[in-house]
Amino acid sequence: MKIQFHGAAREVTGSCYLIETESARFLVDCGMFQGGREARDRNYAGFGFDPRKIDFVLLTHAHVDHSGMLPRLVADGFRGSIHTTQATAELLAIMLPDAAHIQEKEAEWGRKEKHRNTRQPHRSEIEPLYTVDEARAALKQVVAEPYETDLMPHPNVRCRFREAGHILGSAIIEVLVNESGRTHKLVFSGDLGNAGQPILKDPAIVDSADVLLIESTYGNRLHKTIAQTMDELVHAITDTFKRKGGNVIIPAFTVGRTQEILYLLYDLTRQGRLHDLNIYVDSPMATSATEITMKHIELMDAEARKLMQWLNDPRAPKVQFTESVQDSMALNDIRGGAIIISASGMCDAGRIKHHLRYNLNRPECTILITGFQAAGTLGRRLVDGANTVRIFGQEIPVRAEIYTINGLSAHADQAGLLSWLGHFKRPPGHTFIVHGEENTAFAFADLLRKQWQWDVVVPGYRDIYEV
Repeated sequence: MKIQFHGAAREVTGSCYLIETESARFLVDCGMFQGGREARDRNYAGFGFDPRKIDFVLLTHAHVDHSGMLPRLVADGFRGSIHTTQATAELLAIMLPDAAHIQEKEAEWGRKEKHRNTRQPHRSEIEPLYTVDEARAALKQVVAEPYETDLMPHPNVRCRFREAGHILGSAIIEVLVNESGRTHKLVFSGDLGNAGQPILKDPAIVDSADVLLIESTYGNRLHKTIAQTMDELVHAITDTFKRKGGNVIIPAFTVGRTQEILYLLYDLTRQGRLHDLNIYVDSPMATSATEITMKHIELMDAEARKLMQWLNDPRAPKVQFTESVQDSMALNDIRGGAIIISASGMCDAGRIKHHLRYNLNRPECTILITGFQAAGTLGRRLVDGANTVRIFGQEIPVRAEIYTINGLSAHADQAGLLSWLGHFKRPPGHTFIVHGEENTAFAFADLLRKQWQWDVVVPGYRDIYEV
């Protein structure tokens, strides 16, 4: 059996793993690279394999760095099934067409800009990776599966989706492969969530694997506690409104982070620590994702179900979900007192760029960064202290205060990863560290070698390993 790493290898985006057995060829995830020009080049370079020869795809969750290349895969000839959880299937139905729509609009804007200057545009600026129609075509191949139930996408492959606690519908995937009369167990962690975080249940316990792929996004650091995080959130909001009088702009992934922030704002209001909040969720996709989240109460933890009973209380915050472009543009006229939550989470696409354009140059405003910012993204430049950033061809001075609150991460930190791995009864035969920036992945690998003497590898882009 061979495993080839087509993404999320010494980086955190583009998750895509090709598994080749004696009788089957399948992918786990098929994600988009996110970041600077190199990431865009990889998205447009084509796959390092023939999509027509892939039998099926297993998808861990809906975030575009795990799912965003599925429409391209189908457009290039993949005809098999895409297996994932029910909630992920519902989220894909809004996320993939939305990703295509954003690409089409940005390409349209880029073609207009091409005629205004002599700069040679990047292919991504004038040509979408895929169209809305191609995204909808890919959705026809998605098959929704229940958690904790065996499925057989191939006569020699049996799989099971298990709770990952990362976002709604996220899964750890256990795969049993029959080959040469032997059964090999492969475990793909996907993105592991933090135990004890709001809304979702904790990641499922796994105690054995012959081959393990484990994420390492925060494998070299620890998050602050949820209590510390809520203190920081209260301070950032009250300081902005009472002392400075500006707005709080929160870039947030439409699935997972937006709902988590809303949960915390409701909870802090219920506790009396925040008052009279005016919250705007400016993302039609986030609105749909929130509706899907509310449908899946069975996937929530006990505290989240308890809070939902309080939502109709008159003290609850005012939340407005903006739909139209006109409603979104109207938010730019609000000079203070608003919390605006908008996508994308790394500030590289979507409506958040407009809100940053109108608020970044105002010292009375606050930009609240609540999630991981990949290298090369606009969000990462803000976190790294850029004095100016380029948005829609304009140089925007950064005068707003930039708050980074890492305790809201949907990824387990080093302690969380070690705790999850600590349930293994014996070391896996092969452990691959994926989904982490290079230094982080190697640091986490060193820790596992020193602490537990595990056989650990940090694969590079398109590396192939025989297991």
